[in-house]
Amino acid sequence: MLTTQAQQAEEARQQAVVAGAKRPDIPDSLPESTEYGPDRGIRLSAVWLMHDPAYPESLPGAPLARYTYTEAGELLAVYDRSNTQVRAFTYDAQHPGRMVAHRYAGRPEMRYRYDDTGRVVEQLNPAGLSYRYLYEQDRITVTDSLNRREVLHTEGGAGLKRVVKKELADGSVTRSGYDAAGRLTAQTDAAGRRTEYGLNVVSGDITDITTPDGRETKFYYNDGNQLTAVVYPDGLESSREYDEPGRLVSETSRSGETVRYRYDDAHSELPATTTDATGSTRQMTAVHREEGISLYRHYDNRGRLTSVKDAQGRETQYEYNAAGDLTAVITPDGNRSETQYDAWGKAVSTTQGGLTRSMEYDAAGRVISLTNENGSHSDFSYDALDRLVQQGGFDGRTQRYHYDLTGKLTQSEDEGLVTLWHYDASDRITHRTVNGDPAEQWQYDGHGWLREISHLSEGHRVAVHYGYDDKGRLTGERQTVENPETGELLWQHETKHAYNEQGLANRVTPDSLPPVEWLTYGSGYLAGMKLGGTPLVEYTRDRLHRETVRSFGSMAGSNAAYELTSTYTPAGQLQSQHLNSLVYDRDYGWNDNGDLVRISGPRQTREYGYSATGRLESVRTLAPDLDIRIPYATDPAGNRLPDPELHPDSTLTAWPDNRIAEDAHYVYHYDEYGRLTEKTDRIPAGVIRTDDERTHHYHYDSQHRLVFHTRIQHGEPLVESRYLYDPLSRRTGKRVWRRERDLTGWMSLSRKPEVTWYGWDGDRLTTVQTDTTRIQTVYQPGSFAPLIRIETDNGEREKAQCRSLAEKLQQEGSEDGHGVVFPAELVGLLDRLEGEIRANCVSSESRQWLAQCGLTVERLAAQIEPVYLPERKIHLYHCDHRGLPLALISEDGNTAWSAEYDEWGNQLNEENPHHLHQPYRLPGQQYDKESGLYYNRNRYYDPLQGRYITQDPIGLEGGWSLYAYPLNPVNGIDPLGLSPADVALIRRKDQLNHQRAGNAANLLI
Repeated sequence: MLTTQAQQAEEARQQAVVAGAKRPDIPDSLPESTEYGPDRGIRLSAVWLMHDPAYPESLPGAPLARYTYTEAGELLAVYDRSNTQVRAFTYDAQHPGRMVAHRYAGRPEMRYRYDDTGRVVEQLNPAGLSYRYLYEQDRITVTDSLNRREVLHTEGGAGLKRVVKKELADGSVTRSGYDAAGRLTAQTDAAGRRTEYGLNVVSGDITDITTPDGRETKFYYNDGNQLTAVVYPDGLESSREYDEPGRLVSETSRSGETVRYRYDDAHSELPATTTDATGSTRQMTAVHREEGISLYRHYDNRGRLTSVKDAQGRETQYEYNAAGDLTAVITPDGNRSETQYDAWGKAVSTTQGGLTRSMEYDAAGRVISLTNENGSHSDFSYDALDRLVQQGGFDGRTQRYHYDLTGKLTQSEDEGLVTLWHYDASDRITHRTVNGDPAEQWQYDGHGWLREISHLSEGHRVAVHYGYDDKGRLTGERQTVENPETGELLWQHETKHAYNEQGLANRVTPDSLPPVEWLTYGSGYLAGMKLGGTPLVEYTRDRLHRETVRSFGSMAGSNAAYELTSTYTPAGQLQSQHLNSLVYDRDYGWNDNGDLVRISGPRQTREYGYSATGRLESVRTLAPDLDIRIPYATDPAGNRLPDPELHPDSTLTAWPDNRIAEDAHYVYHYDEYGRLTEKTDRIPAGVIRTDDERTHHYHYDSQHRLVFHTRIQHGEPLVESRYLYDPLSRRTGKRVWRRERDLTGWMSLSRKPEVTWYGWDGDRLTTVQTDTTRIQTVYQPGSFAPLIRIETDNGEREKAQCRSLAEKLQQEGSEDGHGVVFPAELVGLLDRLEGEIRANCVSSESRQWLAQCGLTVERLAAQIEPVYLPERKIHLYHCDHRGLPLALISEDGNTAWSAEYDEWGNQLNEENPHHLHQPYRLPGQQYDKESGLYYNRNRYYDPLQGRYITQDPIGLEGGWSLYAYPLNPVNGIDPLGLSPADVALIRRKDQLNHQRAGNAANLLI
């Protein structure tokens, strides 16, 4: 309900009439029309909540907002529901209605100065940017307190005056065009490229947008001017439907999935239920969740969250300043994290567990310096348009950036590396060069979707090829590696994707394997997994769709050879995992902060201690006749230090540049990019040097990828390895030369390397192929936890190789034996026909085509080569709560391989009676025996240090410590080698990945 001054006056008038008083000169009701001239004194003074269908009995006793005015009717102040003043205004007494200052609660006052005509000529912002305005004929010049100038050129008069030209602070110029009604019809950017807007003459709705490259987007509306459809430049379309009152009832995405909305009655503004493309309907039915997982939230009288308490009484509290900035978070154990702000609400420092990070800003509000917990600084500089032009790292590494007139990055400099970025007319990146040498190249199809990306890796042309369906969804990804001398294909790996009617990517065909199909229910919850029609894994779930039983084996189900049962705490945390084989049973204990503090198994218990900042501080292992505590010490910024308990004589307290120079095992050296270049066995003080220490050398390409490693002792190499990568920085090949004794008895590196090829499905490594075998991995959907291991000997794979029908007909189609080449359309038709014949379901369309060619199904079927089904060994990965494999379980339920690790992924022991190759470690990592490192998608991880050997490719976006693996590896993982992720949060996303394949822009991210 709105309360106005006029309504209050009417109430006073009625009371006065009853009392016999004279009627005041105030209007009886609100005006029925709008007019110019003196107003009638009507002001909104309060807003009350009069009806709340969710809480009809709990209406507030005070207004949601309240307004006060000066005697002249000027808005003076705004108060919120707690009666706290949140806005205040000051006016010029000589000029009624002219605001000269205003402020928000807890913020500085902004003041304005006017010229004689009432135009603002200066805006004063304490501790921020101030502005001066100069008015000339058809031109306004705006100058800020950094002396940056922007000029606005205008045309038109009265209400049709529009800015037609803008001179920006860097000297660039943009232009805008308008129709006779003053509506925007065209914009020309600083590079002279023109974007045009088509308008409906009557409504003014945008009907089409034509970009500078000629690509057009069209918009369609109903009679109520509501958007009903958008047709994009690639031909795909999205649409919306509305009911008679104009409410949205359905919307269909570009890829064809439809979401529907239902309302309770004709007057409801918000939908009561939402039905997604899978047919699942969502509706709010209760505040408390099932299974006792309830959260109680408390708010202050200003509507700010002040505490969250779970069903077990564990409470997190929140504190604010007068401006409403969150200043403190108090966790259930009493630890306090605090944030300080400047006058404008920008965080200037954060303190947790006694450690402080601080940020410094310039007058424009741009971050110009970061100070980490060690007191080291990272500095930033910007151009006149607020674009970052230089960054100095905590270690002094300097990077610079240059942009074109439209703001696209065109040149980046990283110490001695200069990268040039090139784009096409659609602003899509086409290629890059580094120090003049070609780097990546991008190619697009007619729809604008990324078709291929390629580059040279160690002289090899490595490419990634993409395929799409008619809805723009990714259907295939193929990686290729070519011989640098002959162009011969050395490696090829392809993964195909298929979608069900609801748009879920529920079927994937790995390279040279039968299809993997995910069985789901509802909106994508997993129910099972099949390989080529054979069920391998079954899931049982509770009412919250959490996995409670996982079954695997030839008797999947109630009598499965492997059955893992999971239970959860009232707060939803993993409580236990029990197997029908007791050796891998685990119980989990959590503290009030949600940290995992204990894992108990049949053989031992591990207890974890954490610092006030949440870092892993110690691990205690308890077993019969065993009680060992291992401490982990770090400097304030999180770099590993010698622990004072184990090294009481150490005086080292911090690594200011975040580069660890030595530890108990090695001495380390880095280059100007912060990359580890050398690691040498450390000789303890007092030990006589014998020159038999081993030294590791690391060499990188221009993208900071490790391409060569060698380990040397006595001046001779013990091992050498070289690595190949695709343009997405995924490792595609490895060659290793090991020291061995030759025929003459001399020890030297082998002439023939051990070669390993790698195949990928997105960011997950799915295939590892050596000279003898191929190992393929199927992962839990949406995660990096491996689920199924499939191994095929190369001899079996060779038996299974057969020519497709198209290949056979092309090779045998000429009398001279040289073969023929079919058009791509014919090859596709024959491939489809072959699939129908093998499935014994030839369509009438195919039969008709064969008849036109004078052929029969039987005759063509005789040409199809028989399929040999290779023998495969299938195992299930039994993993810990993070996704680190602990065992490989065969289909009969026996353990074929097992291992034990510490919290940082170091292997402590291994049982491998069948000599299985199992390189997977922490999620996203693969062990390299030759270097002892773990390849971690975008970087290499050193498990002995518990950190990476190079800096984060995404810089500070991945965290302030550019080398750090999650400092709490019990709860955190980093599958991409970019930024930490919480294991508990990942476990909650136990659904089939709903993310649809994107266009070129999506694939570049």
